[in-house]
Amino acid sequence: MPRRVALPGAQELFRATEPAADQGLRHSGRVKHDEKITVYVSAEELLALEQARLTLRARHGIAVDRGRIVRAAVALAVADLDANGDECDLIRQLDAS
Repeated sequence: MPRRVALPGAQELFRATEPAADQGLRHSGRVKHDEKITVYVSAEELLALEQARLTLRARHGIAVDRGRIVRAAVALAVADLDANGDECDLIRQLDAS
């Protein structure tokens, strides 16, 4: 007699992704993104980003992709600009370059 295997339906396999509540700009986790940009980085910057990703995983148990790290960094920079204006790290970094 052949066995019948019960497979999960679409409801069980796919969860709905909903945008975060409007609580200001925050970095996002694994959600669907409607917009895309391309950012060019140097080999050294890419290596540093990858090393940061591996450090987050190895030392802190946080498994994230590079895009999520970049979104978190953008959210931090924008929040710092909003909170500190002319004294923010973003302006200091951009003025130095």
